[in-house]
Amino acid sequence: MPEFLQRWQQPPASLRRRSAAASAVPARRPLHPAALVLLVSLWLATACNLPLWRAVAALPGHSGLRGLGFALAFAAIVLAGNLALLSLLAWGRVLKPVLAAMLLVAALGAYFMLSYGIVIDPGMLINVVQTDPREAGDLLNWRLAATVLVLVGPPLWWLLRQPVRPLGAWRHLLHNGLLLLAAALLALGSLLLVFQDFASTMRNHTQLRYLINPLNSVYALGYAAATPLRMDTGTLLPLGRDAKLGASYATQSAPPLLVLVLGETARSANFGLNGYERATTPRLSARTDLASARNAWSCGTSTAASVPCMFSHLGRSGFTGRSANSENLLDVLQHAGLAVLWVDNQSGCKGVCDRVAQASTTGLQDPGLCPGGECQDPVLLKDLDARIAALPAEQRARGTVVVLHQMGSHGPAYAKRSNAAQKKFLPECQSNALQECSREQVVNAYDNSIVATDQFLDATVQWLQARSAHAQTALVYVSDHGESLGENNLYLHGLPYAVAPDVQKHVPWITWLSPGMQERSGIATACLQRTLAERRISHDNYFHSVLGLMDVHSSVYEPAQDIYADCRGAAHPQ
Repeated sequence: MPEFLQRWQQPPASLRRRSAAASAVPARRPLHPAALVLLVSLWLATACNLPLWRAVAALPGHSGLRGLGFALAFAAIVLAGNLALLSLLAWGRVLKPVLAAMLLVAALGAYFMLSYGIVIDPGMLINVVQTDPREAGDLLNWRLAATVLVLVGPPLWWLLRQPVRPLGAWRHLLHNGLLLLAAALLALGSLLLVFQDFASTMRNHTQLRYLINPLNSVYALGYAAATPLRMDTGTLLPLGRDAKLGASYATQSAPPLLVLVLGETARSANFGLNGYERATTPRLSARTDLASARNAWSCGTSTAASVPCMFSHLGRSGFTGRSANSENLLDVLQHAGLAVLWVDNQSGCKGVCDRVAQASTTGLQDPGLCPGGECQDPVLLKDLDARIAALPAEQRARGTVVVLHQMGSHGPAYAKRSNAAQKKFLPECQSNALQECSREQVVNAYDNSIVATDQFLDATVQWLQARSAHAQTALVYVSDHGESLGENNLYLHGLPYAVAPDVQKHVPWITWLSPGMQERSGIATACLQRTLAERRISHDNYFHSVLGLMDVHSSVYEPAQDIYADCRGAAHPQ
């Protein structure tokens, strides 16, 4: 080979000297897998559990040395839990991926718990899984990215660069077993030191168990995965197959048309109609032909929990403990021979509308109704006549039930739920990172979304009134759950029902009956206004009340659960 080519192929002398010097530096010493697990578990138990330690610090009666001792013992228990979990999951080549995944899950959980005061339980996980991309986009912001980067960046950088001592399969099994035993002993010893305080605290502050990060997410995932073991998810039990239409259908001059508006994240306390000091519902408040139930309560604190429950015949306790899924209210109405339609402006019906006609408005491109690509609720009325006309004529001749599923007041991007003309309360929070705004701004944005719902409900009533010549019309509006707006540093919704504040469970329930529907059903609005004003009702009543209003007879109908039954025949229509 020519001499100039030999010189060209060799690296420069300076580069050769640097390479030789680098090779003289001792390689990073490999760590035992158990050491990696311990160090990552320490990071998870400390930095990634700031929401937990903030809540522990705020506990009453946990100050001084005793409080400090309790906190240290609690931290040791959390550390032991992480050690035990990772000793079961982290093996061989999957060691680093598992540790990295736990860091990422913990960082995401820490952000949402710190920012919104939520906890992570099975219900919250189901909510996350069922969130569509549009809703997920409302949660993305620079604070989320920064928090994840701070909590994941340093340990992940260290973890990826750290060599791991290789172990044989049996040796790895033995060492992980010893690590698991050590974790169990650490947890037991720490628990015995503060058992009395720990037992009392966990009994009186059950939400703390859902703040232990990332064990809360792992538990929620395991609980959801074990659902087929607790109930028969492959079977759909028939319901109300004996459903028949009542006597009102034999003599009807026009078929009934009932619109069920399924509200989203509306809290009763923020409805002017229900006594709120702000005029958030001026149009509904001006009407004298509707009845508002001021003491109505939800079945759950999230859409995923409430919607299937409120359309079920089982009630909250029965639905939670069910052994299998069954058909629901819409199926029974359809069994009776009525036309049923679900129109959705949100993330779906959670399985409720699977066996009836359905349509979605979320993909419509209407510049007036869908600014910025997201449709506001008046789009639900667009082409509704055509959607109803497409239902089977024989069923429509008997009667029709339409469900309109609102976007409503879905957070945290409340400002997107109202248009410029509906923004009565300013300044409002324009950010989806609610912690960037004052509480007054958050409440303003939320209240503007209630103004939008007020106008939508009034427009829907007017839409029904315009069709009263050919149908006997009615509207029932009920929200799926409420919302926290910063009270006690809580935002959004989804807390476990037992510990959730009332604002996440207290919902509006509004009924409007046309004169024709009042005459048909014998239910007078004036009577409803008297009987429902303060009577405590809940989503447990929804199934039976709708069947009773539509005069559908079935063995699954319970008159005692029908909130309209007491007014049937009690007065003349107004």
